[in-house]
Order: sequence, then structure tokens, then C-alpha cells
Amino acid sequence: MTELAIVLPLAAFLILAMGFAIVLRRAGRIVARTREVENFRSSVRELAARIDQSLDGAAGRIDAVRRQQSAAGTIGATIEAATDAISRYAEEARALHGPPAAEAIRDDLVAELERADRALAMVDHGATILAQTIRRGRELEAQTSIKRGYLNLVHAREAIHAHAARADALDATLAPAPPATPTPPEAPPTLREPRSDHTM
Repeated sequence: MTELAIVLPLAAFLILAMGFAIVLRRAGRIVARTREVENFRSSVRELAARIDQSLDGAAGRIDAVRRQQSAAGTIGATIEAATDAISRYAEEARALHGPPAAEAIRDDLVAELERADRALAMVDHGATILAQTIRRGRELEAQTSIKRGYLNLVHAREAIHAHAARADALDATLAPAPPATPTPPEAPPTLREPRSDHTM
């Protein structure tokens, strides 16, 4: 009886201690997950804001050329700066870390930045043709390339907004991230003449 009187309280104490340790471990994991999710949210929010600022400025200048309000030769520096910025943003996006549910968001951000890079290359192609002294009847090709690049740049910007919203929707429970809004396909080339300025 004496031995039982000693052993039983010790066993109860050990059981309680083990239970307490399990609770503490789970609580620690929740805190770590919460911190990880919040860091990811903050990083995506800050990155998306800088991307939006860069794409907004570039899209505005490209649109002016598309509408023939500015000369094609005036946007070379804009395209170069935007392309360089997009490349740096893509590297930042690839380096983002977060819970498993954040991986799809990170990959989608990278994909849209790569899409924006291709869009800028299309605009550069069209602007280069328009800036040439001898175009050999390539005006339509140039206008189509600029229009297609502009639309893809706009679509990439809108998709990045959507992915940033998905990041904000993540929570510490690590539930799967909401599915991405279907990305508009890249604007197909067209052989039609662009609309006149007053119809756009």
C-alpha cells in the first residue's frame, strides 16, 4: 500500500507532464505557423505594391504609344527599366517562403511576372519597328505587337492583384489557398487594324 501510495501520484504527475508538453508543442507550432503566414502575407503585399507601381507607369506610357499619342522611340528607356524591375521582382518572388498552401501563390506570381516580361518584349519589338526609318510596310505588325503586349501587361497586373488577395486570405490553420481566378489568355495576334483613338 505504501508503494502504491508513492507510485500512483508519480504516474499521474508523469501523465500530466506529458500532456502539458504535448499541448505546449502544439501551441508552439500554431504560433510558428501564424508567424510564417503573416510574414508571407506581408512580403507578398509589399512586393505586389511595388510591382503594381512599376507596371502602372509602364502600361500608361505604352498605351500612349498604342494610341499614337507618343512616338514609339520615346518608350525605349521605359521598357528597359520595366524589364529590369520585373526580372528583380521575379527573383524576389521565387525566394518567398511560406506554408505549403502558399507555394501555389508564389508560383503563380512568378508565372505572371514572366508573362509581363514577355509582354514588354512584344512591345519593344513593335516599338523598334515603328522607330525605324524604313519599315517596308510593317506598320501593322508593329501596331499588333504593341497592342498585344499592352493587353498582356494589363492582364498580368490584374492577375497579380488576385494572387496578392489570395495571400491575404491565408490563415494559420494552413487551409488550402483559394483557387486562383482563371488567368486571361495572352492576347492573340490579330490582322485587323487597331481602332481609332476616339473609339478606345
